[in-house]
Amino acid sequence: MTEQVQIAPVKVAGDLDAGDLRAALAAGWRDFVACPVYGLFFGGIYVAMGAALYYGLVTRGAVAWLLPLAAGFPLLGPFAGVGLYEISRRREMGLPVSWGSTLGALRGRGDEQLIMMGGIVFIAFSFWIGLAHGIFAIFLSNANSGLHSLGMLQSGAGLAMLAVGSVVGAVMALALYSITVISLPMLVDRDVDFITAIIVSLATVRSNTAIMLAWAIVMAMLLFLAMLPFFLGLLVALPVLGHATWHLYRRVVGGS
Repeated sequence: MTEQVQIAPVKVAGDLDAGDLRAALAAGWRDFVACPVYGLFFGGIYVAMGAALYYGLVTRGAVAWLLPLAAGFPLLGPFAGVGLYEISRRREMGLPVSWGSTLGALRGRGDEQLIMMGGIVFIAFSFWIGLAHGIFAIFLSNANSGLHSLGMLQSGAGLAMLAVGSVVGAVMALALYSITVISLPMLVDRDVDFITAIIVSLATVRSNTAIMLAWAIVMAMLLFLAMLPFFLGLLVALPVLGHATWHLYRRVVGGS
């Protein structure tokens, strides 16, 4: 019998396992292959953003700022999947997929709930950049203003900064992941307010802690690896993970 937790008006599955993650990834790949142009479009936006950031930081002599920016990418990843959730939703329902329906999903369902969630994601990313700057100032206050080279990170202070920054970044990423992993696809799928969607997302993580943490690690690792070859891997990794998250959401809420 499927274990469920009632979060009115939604029942949340509490029995996710590793097989569900594999099934979600497989379904995400099928959606990407079926509609590659849309996935490449959304992935391409992030590739272009990454390339522009890299060029800007290199020309300013602050290439080491790529580290906190790259670490912040997973914070933005869930919101990047909104259009991809709509594609998966329409394929699941046998509806035609078009640019109008896909891009229209970015506006939400006309009630501004999705826009407010987007605001939360943007504020979290901005807060992380501010924290990263503060952590740098604490550990490398004697260095020139800003992060100028990767070499300074090999010093004792630089390694300490990386350790503290990694812990702080992981805590922030986990908190944002917990409130968005299910809430964003739910706001695409249903007429609910963003508070209810966040509660359902938190309940999912609480009821399936080990598996949802595993999913967070899988996404973070794949996104990080996808950024290594000049961000080009995001062309595939981002859409596949976006589609897969939709299918994991559908497994969580079922037909409730």
